[in-house]
Amino acid sequence: MAGHSQSRGTTVSRAVTGTAIGVGALVAGAAITAGAIAVVFARTVVTPPTKRPEDVLVLDVTADTVILSATVDSMTPGRYSLWFDHDAGHARIGEILSFTADTVTRQLLGVDVGSLDRAVRARIGGWFYRGPGDLGVPFDDVEVETDLGPAPAWFVPAASPSTAWMIGVHGRAVRREETLRSIPVFREEGYNSLLVSYRNDGDAPATADNRYSLGDTEWHDVEAAMRYAVDHGATRVVLMGWSMGGATVLQAVTRSSLSDLVVGVVLESPVVDWITALHYQGMAYKLPRVVRLTILDLLSSRWSRFLTGQAAPIDLRRLDFVARARELSKPVLLLHSDDDGFVPSTASRALAVARPDIVTFVEFTTARHTKLWNYDADRWNGAITRWLEMLP
Repeated sequence: MAGHSQSRGTTVSRAVTGTAIGVGALVAGAAITAGAIAVVFARTVVTPPTKRPEDVLVLDVTADTVILSATVDSMTPGRYSLWFDHDAGHARIGEILSFTADTVTRQLLGVDVGSLDRAVRARIGGWFYRGPGDLGVPFDDVEVETDLGPAPAWFVPAASPSTAWMIGVHGRAVRREETLRSIPVFREEGYNSLLVSYRNDGDAPATADNRYSLGDTEWHDVEAAMRYAVDHGATRVVLMGWSMGGATVLQAVTRSSLSDLVVGVVLESPVVDWITALHYQGMAYKLPRVVRLTILDLLSSRWSRFLTGQAAPIDLRRLDFVARARELSKPVLLLHSDDDGFVPSTASRALAVARPDIVTFVEFTTARHTKLWNYDADRWNGAITRWLEMLP
């Protein structure tokens, strides 16, 4: 009887041990999976993309209409680019004419290149214009000398000789075409426009690691553009940045030796605080908080460089301008949509609350990320015009 009891106890012990090992293996497996997800996410954030997903179906095309599958972007009112054939084709679409539960019919304003009637899939973008020539304004292709080499830029002179310049800085994963929408309003207000490229954007020279620094190093190329402006007669500069370009502009205006030249900053859909933005994007993918914190640690730590491919860690705290609000001294016009969908407006609003003395916040709704002009060009242009006229 005692032997039977001992055997039974041994069996139970083995079962408990086996269960513990199984649970431990599951926990270890979950930790490894979470770590792998964090690495992929962090690496994606800092790696320039080579292609973009075409997430809209092209269902029918006529001379002046196009029928697309219904998505958040295809159902947002306004004027947009429609890229197709892996970005080899480009069309411009206008307002929504009709829609069903699954489709939307929009104006087809023109096909610039490619055969849209043969396209199956496409993506919607905010550029609208493909170059300064589309705006019918004079321009020059110029080069800004950076510490990595010459970076191409477009210079668009004001209608009359002027020493006031606007330097336009595009966002992450796009190019300077994004900034073309700003030319008419600044030109009308007497500003020359310099639309720049920066490291790793596909136009400017790349760094050895070919990784974004989310503004933490890109600002050097904006400073180089400021120096170019001074060398060509600028006495006052407005810096304008979209998305990550906003983060880059904020670094330039607080870290550059040429910051005294800057009389104001315009931010459109900006990343005012990368920690907030990365948490938001992580939550959009339903990532647990521990994974999101791991992503932040990967981006900002020296030990993780071999995982993310970065040559140096990113100082995320230095990129937090809600915390650094008191360091700002220039007038700021901040344009952001509560329906941005990519960079939340919460940090922008927090900055406006922290510095009501210098920040003018213009709230949009419905408009998607960096597409405020596309959604309501009159309001966008009007806000910039009024702000420029109030500058000292």
